[in-house]
Amino acid sequence: MESIITTIAITIGVILVSMTIHEAMHGFVAYWLGDDTAKDEGRLTLNPIKHIDPFLTIMLPVMLAILQAPIFGGAKPVPFNPNRVRYGEWGAALVAIAGPLSNLVIAFIAFGLMVILGYGSLGGDLLGVILQYFVVINLGFFVFNMLPIPPLDGSRVLYALAPDFVRRGMEAMEQAGLIIVFALVFLAGSLLGQIMSTVIQAILQVFTTIFGV
Repeated sequence: MESIITTIAITIGVILVSMTIHEAMHGFVAYWLGDDTAKDEGRLTLNPIKHIDPFLTIMLPVMLAILQAPIFGGAKPVPFNPNRVRYGEWGAALVAIAGPLSNLVIAFIAFGLMVILGYGSLGGDLLGVILQYFVVINLGFFVFNMLPIPPLDGSRVLYALAPDFVRRGMEAMEQAGLIIVFALVFLAGSLLGQIMSTVIQAILQVFTTIFGV
C-alpha cells in the first residue's frame, strides 16, 4: 500500500510541475509571437491550478502509473488565436510544439542529473526515483502530445504543411476535442502504448549516447 501511495504522490507531483511548464510555454511563446489571448485569460502563469484538467492531468496519468503503462496526459489547453501570431501557420506550429519540447528538455535535464548524481536507470533512493519519474513522465507527455492527430500539439505541424482540404478535415476533428483523446486512450490504448514505448526507448538511447552511459 505504501509503495502505491508513494507512486501516486510522486506521479501527481511530477505531473503538476511538468504540465504547468508545458502549458505555460504555449502561452509564453504565443505572447512572444504577438498573441496576448493567454495573458488576457490569466494563463501566463506557473500556478498549476490554472492549468489542471481533473481527468487528463490527474486521473489518467495516475491510472497509467499504477498499471505500469507508459504515462501520458494533458491539461486545460492554453487559448491562443492562430490568426494573431506572427508567421501564420508556422507561428501557430511553434506555439503548439513549445509545450511538448519543454517536456523533452525537462526529461533531458532529469536524465543528466541522474547520471551526474550516480543513479542507475531504476533510480535508487527517493531523489533517484523522483528524477526517474521526471524522465519517464515527461517523455510520455512529449511523445503523446507530438502525435500528429488533432487536437494534440503535433497536429499543428501538419496544419502548416497540409493543403486546405486536409486542414478543413483536421479542424473538424479538432472540434471534437477530448472525444478524440478518449478514443485514442480507450480504443487504441494497447497499440498507442506500444508505439509510445518504442519511441521513448529510442529517445532514452539517444540520451544514453549523449551522456556516455
